[in-house]
Amino acid sequence: MLDATTLQILTESAKYDVSCSSSGSKRANRKGGLGNASVGGICHSFTPDGRCISLLKILMSNECAYDCEYCPNRRSADVRRARISPDELCELTINFYKRNYIEGLFLSSAVFDTPNRTMELLLETVIKLRKQYNFNGYIHLKGIPHADEGLALKAAKYVDRMSYNIELPSEKSLKLLAPQKTKDSLISPMKKLQTAMIYDRENKVRRGRSLPAGQTTQMIVGASPESDGHILRLTEYLYRHMDLKRVYYSSYIPVVASPVLPAKPAGLLREHRLYQADWLIRFYGFDVNEICGEGENLSTEYDPKCAWALKNMHLFPVEINTAPLEMLLRVPGIGAKSAYKITEARRFCALDFDNLAKMRIVLKRAKHFITCKGKFYGAEGSAARAALLIDEKSCTDENEQLSLFSNTENSLSALTGEL
Repeated sequence: MLDATTLQILTESAKYDVSCSSSGSKRANRKGGLGNASVGGICHSFTPDGRCISLLKILMSNECAYDCEYCPNRRSADVRRARISPDELCELTINFYKRNYIEGLFLSSAVFDTPNRTMELLLETVIKLRKQYNFNGYIHLKGIPHADEGLALKAAKYVDRMSYNIELPSEKSLKLLAPQKTKDSLISPMKKLQTAMIYDRENKVRRGRSLPAGQTTQMIVGASPESDGHILRLTEYLYRHMDLKRVYYSSYIPVVASPVLPAKPAGLLREHRLYQADWLIRFYGFDVNEICGEGENLSTEYDPKCAWALKNMHLFPVEINTAPLEMLLRVPGIGAKSAYKITEARRFCALDFDNLAKMRIVLKRAKHFITCKGKFYGAEGSAARAALLIDEKSCTDENEQLSLFSNTENSLSALTGEL
């Protein structure tokens, strides 16, 4: 019987991994089974800092053979240790699911014994859940660096999503802060999993498809000296060349003392800006070079889209009734969905500012960059910068928790990720 202390240790030890969003899977329930990870069958609930709380998020063990400087479970850390078996994990997941505590499982582990042994037990757990317990709910499995890649490929047939966390954005920082890990130990299995997913997609494999919800990764922001530009270039590569579903950013918090780590946290505003820039790369057609230079950090005063627009005022204002979609997507205050609505609505009549307000366009921002029927109601030059800065300060404060559920006009765009 799993005791409460063990459960507390292993769930507390798992809380620093943020790469656990459960969107994207379409694994449906089958007759006689439990759970459902299809579009309508799994619920999501997020804390204000973006961490998913609808999954049982747990480590199999926090007894680690590695000694990563930033990790609270590292070998040299003076913390309580615990380990549970595959059977205990299965029973816990099923019992929690039956009580409606969870919709799925996020399973990870510190590297105990050897990487292969750790990965073998994680694999045993997910196979038992699927075959012995007939569990059809969502499962996200964390890959183990240096473990046999064949184990990862086998696990991919049973879970919805996997993640190999890059953690640090350069090999130099990995050598300094996580000497047991290498770039190849993280990137190589990710590429193998990508190949397996492409094969299944091209051959229209339906049952036993590898990773229907894809791969994610996580990077720690501020533990090492890399700039936002460096981080975003790696992000762009992962999206465009490795088909990752999400890159998660975790703002560095000094939870363990180390002479080679910063004494102060990186701050949530920097993490927030990276997520905004990430969204521009994924959905708005921006190239990373437009957003941030190689050795630069993102602006703390303006969100990345506003910062780009202010640098390119010679391209504005644009006429809302004639501007191409690509340009509408670059107007601050107009999100991706709103841009498509505008292109559809203007086919039937010329739009004015009242029409845009009804579409929930954030006119406090957009008015400085658009005209409607030739009319311009915004400010120009330094006056526009000042107005946007006031609006930005009303939405974010570096010393406060950034919430998705604010009372500002930007609450909807924050919730959806639109800028």
